[in-house]
Amino acid sequence: MGNVKSVKSSLSIAVLGVGKIGSVFAYQLARAGHRVTVIARPGSTRLQQLRRDNCIVLKTGERADVRIADALDEKTTYDLVIVTTLSHQIDGILPALERSQAKCFHFMFVNFNPERLTTALGKQRCSFGMPFVMANLDGQGRLIPTINPKQKTLHSEQRWVDLFEGAGIPSFMEPKMMLWLRCHVPMCIAFESAALMGQRRHGGVSWAQARAVARGMRGGFEILKGLGYDLYPQMKVRLASLPIFVVSLMLFFITRNTSMRELLAATGQNESRALIDEITNAAEQETGLATAVKAVLAVRPA
Repeated sequence: MGNVKSVKSSLSIAVLGVGKIGSVFAYQLARAGHRVTVIARPGSTRLQQLRRDNCIVLKTGERADVRIADALDEKTTYDLVIVTTLSHQIDGILPALERSQAKCFHFMFVNFNPERLTTALGKQRCSFGMPFVMANLDGQGRLIPTINPKQKTLHSEQRWVDLFEGAGIPSFMEPKMMLWLRCHVPMCIAFESAALMGQRRHGGVSWAQARAVARGMRGGFEILKGLGYDLYPQMKVRLASLPIFVVSLMLFFITRNTSMRELLAATGQNESRALIDEITNAAEQETGLATAVKAVLAVRPA
């Protein structure tokens, strides 16, 4: 685990969505001395596990005390609410966020349209990020985290970089975070769609499937450019310019890594479908994007 530094002041933090990533954040922040409330879906297995242990427990037995809830207390003035749900789940919780007295919301998921959140909740209360930690939960709900010091979680504000760094989570400030998230959508769609195809084959994707997904990713980048967005960061520019053959080869071999395929497929069904719908709907009224839209829709999970 990352090294945890003592904090100058304890913050009141809620973590909405306590799956693998949310559990890592809650565990590390609680161990750093912050007052953490974790909010899991009512009736879920995860909520039952948390209430059974009354804390977050590592598989090694280490524990972090947290408060456990099945809904966001809208009257509590949390210093920060970290939202780790997926983008297609946000509509279900947005009304509660709008009524909440929390000071700030930090959204940490791939997001094609982050502006709708700033419009609903106020620009001053919204910040954005992208997790770069990995974790698993065993059958008993014990957390198995992996924090790589070379893989830094991204944040749009320096104060949250400092908060996460102080909790042992390597972090970095990304000044163009909203654009970064939007430009990550084609890549997310491609990897999740390919992983789902591979799972259905009980192995990696076929070469024909790899080529179709590679064309879908290219189409996603073309849509972004057609909508007037610059591709960002430079890695996405290079990825968008790679020959279809090279991207296909990359997908072909990545989906043959069982752990990577299973990780991406676990949430890919609904997330990739929702992101595909968002990006193609945004392109419907634009001329010259019909081919790109068709390529993206071709990899939409059934």
